[in-house]
Amino acid sequence: MRTSGRRTAWSALAVLLVAYNSPASAQEMGNRMNDIADQLRAELKGEAVTVRQLGSVTLTSGADAMFPSAGWELKPEGVPALSKIAPMLSKLQHTEITVGGYTDDTPIGAQLQSAGISSNLDLSCKRATSVVSYLVAQGVNPNLLSAECFGATHPVGPNDTPEGQAKNRRVDITLTGDGN
Repeated sequence: MRTSGRRTAWSALAVLLVAYNSPASAQEMGNRMNDIADQLRAELKGEAVTVRQLGSVTLTSGADAMFPSAGWELKPEGVPALSKIAPMLSKLQHTEITVGGYTDDTPIGAQLQSAGISSNLDLSCKRATSVVSYLVAQGVNPNLLSAECFGATHPVGPNDTPEGQAKNRRVDITLTGDGN
């Protein structure tokens, strides 16, 4: 592992990724990633996971769905989505998988401090690393995985509202490469 800074949808990703396993031109690779993103969007309609595509494919899940408040160990209800994508990700051979951890800007409380977490950056690292460790345990190639820690940087919502804070507490899984 390198570290730096729903149901049919995940299955659709696996089918698409396995289908594309020959060397390809840059345009073919881009087309593969577009196909993956389009299929995921269709399959994930109404789910609590968003799909963005700009060269790479990014899956975003709220950290509140994956981790307990003020925690970094995956909670049981956060594991099913990861369990569904792990078999697909484990088939990748040339596509980097980056797990990014983000938090809101609420200062770290006493509970986290007593557990050795001194900042939101630390918490985001623990969360991203927890997801990476889970994926490795499920057979995903550790050489393709990396964890990135962002803390409260790169907010996607205002930190002055509970809704905005919830948007900022998230985990992104980004696939970059040829889709193989």
